[in-house]
Amino acid sequence: MEFPDETFQEIIEGKTKLLVPKKSMTDKVPPMSPAFFNPKAKLNRDFSIIVYSAFLHKFHGPKIFLEGLSGIGARGLRVANELEVEKIVINDLNPSALKMAEYSANLNQIKNIEFSEKEVCRFFSNYSKKGERGSIVDIDPFGSPAAYFDCGIRATMHGGILSTAATDLQVLNGLFQSACKRKYGGVPVRTEYGNEIAIRLILGSLRTVAARLGVTIIPIFVESEMHYYRTYVKVLNRPDQQENLGYILHCKNCGHRKCALQQEQECELCKSKISMAGPLWIGKIFDKEFVQNMLDENSTLETDKNCEKILVKCIEEADMPGTYFTVDEIASIMKSSPPKLEKAISSLRANGFLSSITAFNPTGFKTNANINEIIEIFKTIP
Repeated sequence: MEFPDETFQEIIEGKTKLLVPKKSMTDKVPPMSPAFFNPKAKLNRDFSIIVYSAFLHKFHGPKIFLEGLSGIGARGLRVANELEVEKIVINDLNPSALKMAEYSANLNQIKNIEFSEKEVCRFFSNYSKKGERGSIVDIDPFGSPAAYFDCGIRATMHGGILSTAATDLQVLNGLFQSACKRKYGGVPVRTEYGNEIAIRLILGSLRTVAARLGVTIIPIFVESEMHYYRTYVKVLNRPDQQENLGYILHCKNCGHRKCALQQEQECELCKSKISMAGPLWIGKIFDKEFVQNMLDENSTLETDKNCEKILVKCIEEADMPGTYFTVDEIASIMKSSPPKLEKAISSLRANGFLSSITAFNPTGFKTNANINEIIEIFKTIP
């Protein structure tokens, strides 16, 4: 299989050789033709490798990876080459992308890979029967993954992982409320912690679809980057009995926020009218033990050095309440300069509150203190 030198180049990502369109490495926006490849999504793919490695290490069923929208196959090829999987099937509607994936598979001498050229849900429907489902199912579309939640869940075996990415950030962050309600069944509120609301909206939508199918989803890891949100959930073939759908109540007057099962009309602190995001996922979004396993696995893999720092933050915040504050946000309310993040967290802890850093924002922190309590404590920080 030959490709013209002037339009393609070979790169190495992780431990895997990939044939990519040359322009995707140089153009500001990677071109769609002949196939799409985003080099900036390497961190995203690194995290996938860490998650899948940690999962496969403890998983005792058949190890089958199904990828619905593979592009040039960067993620699937890395899974095949860097992890121990019995069977990989990657699917894309672009025949040029699949040809490139095939070329890269030959470069890495990968034998346990199959290629499919179907519409996503038609592809997943081939693997929706018991005994044929994937232990890892990956969906990475342009825009919203919501249209693929149903077929993605059906193609994931009991105890397997379903991972989805969303790039429709403006919709999820509150710029187009009606579009968000239509796609995800809930609405956001524009706040400092909009990326966490967005991820909880995605998980809430996934949970609603899963409940309709009599299936439980358990979030194990989530990731928020500049141009995407990614969620990883474990799928269990049993009805979900937990109360994990609700609302984030946010007061735009005083800054108070909380997760709640029911809607409320006024702020409990200042009695102003409250804004509501949801329905969305209000349960945990990190499985602490699983993220610790990811951290252990990471030392054996070739990944971005930032992965370790982010995972450490995720472990710290795993048991914290939903929603975070930022030191800049509190300083702005107080009309003062922000304290150092470490000082803010240690002061909250010294006053008997829970507090931690968050992976969602470099100046963010989580705590069970309310906004008034935070302000009072910040006043005492020298």
